[in-house]
Amino acid sequence: MTGSTENRRSVQALSGEALLYRLAELANDLEAEHIASAARAIAERVSQGLFYVACVGQFKRGKSTLLNALIGEAVLPTGVVPVTSVPSVIRYGGSPAARVRFENAKWINIAVNDLEEYVSEEKNPENAKRVAGLEVFTPCPLLKTGMCLVDTPGLGSVFRGNTAATHAFIPHVDAAIVVIGADPPLSGQELQLVETVAEQVDDLLFVLNKADRANEVERRVAIDFARGVLENRLRRKVAAIFEVSALERLEGRGSSRDWALLVQALENLVLNSGHSLVRQATDRGIRRTSDHLLMVIREEREALLRPLEESEQRILKLRATLEEAEASMRDLGVLLMAEQQRLSQVLAEHRNLFLKQAQSTVTKELEGRLHCLPDRRNGPAYRREVNHLAQEVARIQLTPWLEAETRYGDEQFRKTAQRFVELGNAFLSRFAESEIAELEELPDHLRSDEGLRARSRFRFHEIERLAAPASPLLFAWDLALGALGLRQGIIRDAHGFLEQLIEVNSSRVQSDVDERVLESRRELEGEIRRVIREAMTVADHALARARAVQAAGAPAVEAALALLNKRQREVIDLVTSSQAVAGRKDHTFQEGDEGRP
Repeated sequence: MTGSTENRRSVQALSGEALLYRLAELANDLEAEHIASAARAIAERVSQGLFYVACVGQFKRGKSTLLNALIGEAVLPTGVVPVTSVPSVIRYGGSPAARVRFENAKWINIAVNDLEEYVSEEKNPENAKRVAGLEVFTPCPLLKTGMCLVDTPGLGSVFRGNTAATHAFIPHVDAAIVVIGADPPLSGQELQLVETVAEQVDDLLFVLNKADRANEVERRVAIDFARGVLENRLRRKVAAIFEVSALERLEGRGSSRDWALLVQALENLVLNSGHSLVRQATDRGIRRTSDHLLMVIREEREALLRPLEESEQRILKLRATLEEAEASMRDLGVLLMAEQQRLSQVLAEHRNLFLKQAQSTVTKELEGRLHCLPDRRNGPAYRREVNHLAQEVARIQLTPWLEAETRYGDEQFRKTAQRFVELGNAFLSRFAESEIAELEELPDHLRSDEGLRARSRFRFHEIERLAAPASPLLFAWDLALGALGLRQGIIRDAHGFLEQLIEVNSSRVQSDVDERVLESRRELEGEIRRVIREAMTVADHALARARAVQAAGAPAVEAALALLNKRQREVIDLVTSSQAVAGRKDHTFQEGDEGRP
C-alpha cells in the first residue's frame, strides 16, 4: 500500500470543514497566510451551517434599504450618497449586536449604532480602515436556520474600490438577490456581475426595487427588458422579478406589491436548498484553496530547481515586458486623447443640429398644450401651470435625444476600449508565459464588450431650478393681468423659458455624454495600469524568493523538494476525499499526479 493511498484513507473520514482546516494548516506551513485565513473563514461558517445570500446591484438601487426591510429594522446605514464600502453580513442572533474584524486581527464587538463608522464612504472612504469583515446579529426569524444576508457595495459609484470589493466577495456568494431598477433596468456592470455570479451559483432572485417611483407601464417595460436580457445572457429562465418598494415596506405605508412573494421565495430557498448551499460552499472552498496551494507549491518547486541565473533572466525579461506595456499605454493614451477631442466636437455638432430641429417642434408643442389649459383668472397660478407645461415639453424632447447620444457615446467608448483591451490582453498573455505563480491571480483577460462604466450625472430635476419662484413685483403684475384676462405676456415668457430649458439642458446632455466617455476611458486605463503594476511587484518578490532558495545550498534544496512533494500529495488527497464525499466521479486528481502543476 502506497503512502498516498494510506493518507487518502486517513482523510476520507474528515468532514468538509475539517478538510478546510487542514488545508489552512498546510497554507500556514507554506507561509501563505492569506490562503490560510480564507480557508479558516469558510470552515468556520460552514461548520455553523451558514450560507450567504448576497444582495448585489448598481449603486443606489436601495440594496441596504431592502435588507433593512427584510430583517424588519433599519440597521444598515442608508443615504443619498454611496454608503456601503465593505460587504456586511447579517446573521441570526438572540439580540441585536455587531462585530468587526480588521486585516490580520481578531473580531471586535461594536455597537450596532456604530456600523456607519466602518461601512460608510463618509466614515470609511474606500475602506481606508482596512475592514476585513463585518457581521450584524439580529433576531430575525428569516435568518434563524442558517441564511445570512450580505449587503455589498454598489457598482458604478464614483468610488472604484466599492466595485472591486463586490467582485472580490463573489467567491463567497452561495445565492444572490439581484436588485434592479426602472431607469435603467440593468447596467453593463450589473449584467457582467450577474453573469459571473451565475457561473458559480444556481439560486438567483431578481427584485425591481423602488416600484413606487415608476408607473405601471414603466415597471412593465423595465421588467420585460430585464427578463429578456437576463435570459439571453444567462441561458436560463427567469421565473419572476419581484416588484417591491423597500422604503414603503420599512416605513409601513403604501402597497405591499410582491413583498410577500419575495419573502416566500427566501423561505423556500432555506427550506429546499439550505443544506445543499452549505455543502456547495464547502466544496467551492476546498477546490479554491487547493488550487491556490498547488499553485504556490509549483512555484516553490520551480524556484528550487531553476538556476538562479535563469530566474534572474526570467524576471528581467518580465520587467522589460512590463516597462514596454507602460510605454505602450502612454503612447496609446496620447492617440486616444486626440480621439476624445474629436468626439467632443462631434457631440457639439449633434447638439447644434438638435437645437435647430427642436426649436420649431417645441414651440408648436407648447402652443398645442396651452389651448388645453382651463380659463383661469389667477395670473400667478396660470404662470406656474404654463411653466410646468414648458418643463414637460422640454423633457419629452430631451429624453430620446439623451438616449440617442448615450448610445452614440457608448459605441464610441467601446471602440476606444477595444484598443486598450487588445493591448492589455496581449501583455497579460505574455505575463502568463512567465509561469510565475502569483501572476495567475491576475485576470486572464479583460472584457471588451462592456459599455460606458461612468454613471450619468444628468438629472431632469435640475430643470426645476430654472423655474424659480416669481418675484413679488412679478407676482403682483401677474395678479393684475390675470384679473384683466391678459395672458400674452405670460405666454411669451413661457416660450422664452422653454428655449432656455432646451438650450441649457442640451448643453448638459452633451457635457454628460462627453464626460462619461472620458471618465470610462480613464477608469479602464487605470484598471490596466493597476494590473501591470501588480505584476511588477510580483516579479520583484519572485526574484527575491529565488535568490533566498538558491542561497540555502544543495542539501536544503533536496529536503525542501521532498517536503513540497509530501504537501502536494496531501493536498491532492484532501481534494480527492472531498470529491468522493460529494459523490463526484469526475475527479480532478488521480494517482500519478504528484509532481504535476
